[in-house]
Amino acid sequence: MSITTKASAFRSRGFKSALGGVAILATGALVLGGCAASEDPATEPTAIADYTMTIGTLLPQTGNLAFLGPPEEAGVGLAAAEINEYSDTTGLTVNIEFGDSGNTDNKAYETEAPRILATNPTAIIGAASSGVSLQFIDQVIREDVILFSPANTSDAFTTYDDNGLYFRTAPSDVLQGEVLGNLIAEDGHQTLGMIVLNDSYGTGLAKYVTEAFEGAGGEVVAAPKYNTGDNNFDAQISEVLAADPDAIALITFEEVKTILPSLFGQFPAENLYFVDGNLANFGDEFPAGSLLDAKGTFPGTNVDELGDFTVKLNDYWVGEGNPALTEYTYGAESYDAVILLALASLAAGGATDGPAVAAMLQEVSGGSGDGEACSTFAECADIILSGGTADYQGISGPITFDEVGDPTEATIGIYKFGEDNTYAAY
Repeated sequence: MSITTKASAFRSRGFKSALGGVAILATGALVLGGCAASEDPATEPTAIADYTMTIGTLLPQTGNLAFLGPPEEAGVGLAAAEINEYSDTTGLTVNIEFGDSGNTDNKAYETEAPRILATNPTAIIGAASSGVSLQFIDQVIREDVILFSPANTSDAFTTYDDNGLYFRTAPSDVLQGEVLGNLIAEDGHQTLGMIVLNDSYGTGLAKYVTEAFEGAGGEVVAAPKYNTGDNNFDAQISEVLAADPDAIALITFEEVKTILPSLFGQFPAENLYFVDGNLANFGDEFPAGSLLDAKGTFPGTNVDELGDFTVKLNDYWVGEGNPALTEYTYGAESYDAVILLALASLAAGGATDGPAVAAMLQEVSGGSGDGEACSTFAECADIILSGGTADYQGISGPITFDEVGDPTEATIGIYKFGEDNTYAAY
């Protein structure tokens, strides 16, 4: 099961006006170049002179979201490979520099962010954690580099002063919180306990779950927090169980693996709810049936509906010498981020500087409202190089950026665990 909803249009930072001149000039140069090379630019793509765009990544190779690293890096790599296969037509080659974001405990980003910035990237894909992105976003923006996250969901980014250089393919927690809170209420629960990661992601998502659940007539009876790096959760578990809730929502990252064993036998699995930060295929990490009928949500098209994309993603990843993927969360969003950056570069006449590429991201996502729908890099690139406007329909969804870099439409998938402790679309 999935719920598709349109996001509210936030207009708080209004950054596009500062870049509008860049967008117009770049588009004009591209159209003129196309017309000079062909009498019928609408049907005959004209390549830009060969050029290379570097994209860096700061994704979790280590830390409490490391399980999301493989699908995200696979998405980035697959997109770059497909773009480069078409370089004879477009002139564009994408170079990827992979880096580790870590988390706010191990702080891998403190050394990795400067290393990636030293490669002069157009953009950095990352981080997965909202709290981690907030640690280095200013450093990236100061260098006129785009920060493009496939997984940040904190509402803090909607109004962040980012000079128009922050984008994300994942929707704000406003949407996931609304879906999860209403799901818990619709399941018949009247009281809710939560264990919450104390960062911008955890507290933000907990806020919107609370608003939705209480708006449906329920009551949140306990919501203790913990910090990144904590490894003992006895106090939080005791507080929640003492409140005797009908349901418990675990708004955590990988710490859930430590929390769950203490809940088994004390709280029924069918009344547990997971979120995107911890929804994983646990398999034999826990006894069979431990999570039977527990539910969870995460943004993006249901994994079951991604079909051929997950096969292609895994084939690419294994072909690069990596173990087979066991998770696909945010793989599609990472793929779409790279495709959009490449299309924006083409739409900017072959620009690779962050502000010029950022100025075209809303247009190529369909946010300008006057583009021709297309669903692959090659198809969209042909439209752009023929003098048209592309509207990329992503693997993760239609995307359609608003003027603050947030997607205006989103799908929130709802999942349910089976006997084998793996989840499937509900």
